[in-house]
Amino acid sequence: MLKKITGGCVRLFDRYLPDPLILVLLITLIVFAAGMIFEGHGPIAMLGYWQDGFWNLLSFAMQMTLMLVTGFTVAKTPLFMSLVDRIASVTKTPGRAVVTVSFITLVVTWFNWVIGLVIGAILARELARRVENVDYRLLVASAYSGFIIWHAGLSAAAPLVIATPGHFLEDKIGLIPTGQTIFSPLNLTICLAILIVLPLTCRLLMRSIDKPVTVSADQLNDERPVTDGNTQVTRPAERIEHSRWLAWISAALGFAAVLAYAFNGGGLNLNIVIFVLIFLGLALHGSARNFLDTLDEAVRGATGVLIQFPFYAGIMGMMSASGLAADLAQGFVSVSSAHTLPVLSFLSAGVINIFIPSGGGQWAVQGPILVQAAQSVGANIPDVVTGFAWGDAWTNMIQPFWALPALAIAGLKARDIMGFCVIIMAVTGVVIAALLLI
Repeated sequence: MLKKITGGCVRLFDRYLPDPLILVLLITLIVFAAGMIFEGHGPIAMLGYWQDGFWNLLSFAMQMTLMLVTGFTVAKTPLFMSLVDRIASVTKTPGRAVVTVSFITLVVTWFNWVIGLVIGAILARELARRVENVDYRLLVASAYSGFIIWHAGLSAAAPLVIATPGHFLEDKIGLIPTGQTIFSPLNLTICLAILIVLPLTCRLLMRSIDKPVTVSADQLNDERPVTDGNTQVTRPAERIEHSRWLAWISAALGFAAVLAYAFNGGGLNLNIVIFVLIFLGLALHGSARNFLDTLDEAVRGATGVLIQFPFYAGIMGMMSASGLAADLAQGFVSVSSAHTLPVLSFLSAGVINIFIPSGGGQWAVQGPILVQAAQSVGANIPDVVTGFAWGDAWTNMIQPFWALPALAIAGLKARDIMGFCVIIMAVTGVVIAALLLI
């Protein structure tokens, strides 16, 4: 039965799933029409909401792009690549390969979603080079599936927002420390369950494939030639570019600034994470030239994010201003109780995430509704936030937006992996919902 389900899902998505850019254009049209049909807005009003929203996330889009490219540069440093090489050298069978890549991606993503996403894709490529008869599509899908844990980890958007002084809901809920969300027994229990269930699911999917789609080592060769340490450097400009001292002194200044920021009471946020990744990459690459070469490769993988984020910002603008997102979220919470609100916030966040694939942006829309509902029914607000966070990450398994960087590294299309991802989403959804209820 699993073979039939897996084969059916893979064929369905391979045949009917368009490119992610086409998908965002279709979602735009759907939301545009829904705003007129269900909310009673005219086409001129919906066009205004769309155009106003189109530019609202430019700074956030730049932050996300920098997170992606700086995370990529760190993941491609010799230190991280040697670690990937060691892991790949001890993985000999297809089943062990998918288990290894999913587990490692989950663990790394919990600490930082960008590095986890990139490390997973790179590890999948290396394992495909070394392991015979492993299905490359499933290998990459297993790597991407680790992304499901991002909103429960140290780079989680909503839990970090409500722990930051001055956040937009502080007058209603105050500050909620991460000890009640990221490090709560509920969240850590779900994380542990996913660490067990997801790799096992990938292992079962591997067993259900009769004819694996494999790739040769030649097909996975990097386009950019790797320069060795014996490269002749003669010009003064080249000596500066390859200077280790310049890279290390610059990195030391960056790290000193971070320490000063921390001692002055600064907290963890996107800007400080990007700042650390920039100087960590510069230090580990050992020269500005090596850092820039890797950065050039990283930017090519971020092109999808650059063009699609404004479209999703436009969708978010229509969803927010028209009232669609609020009504959708309200529909879920209207049938909730103190006991069921966390799981209903999980389900509602999963649905809305398809239209607003930004954890911080979605929390801005859905957060006030969930907080009001929690206070009215007497639900535990940190648990509701935990449910929201897992729901936002959960449907990323079928929302290809965040898979774009991993797919660019792997050289695949979204339709190649989504058939496997939808099964992973179904299995993990049952586990997460059950634990939120219990």
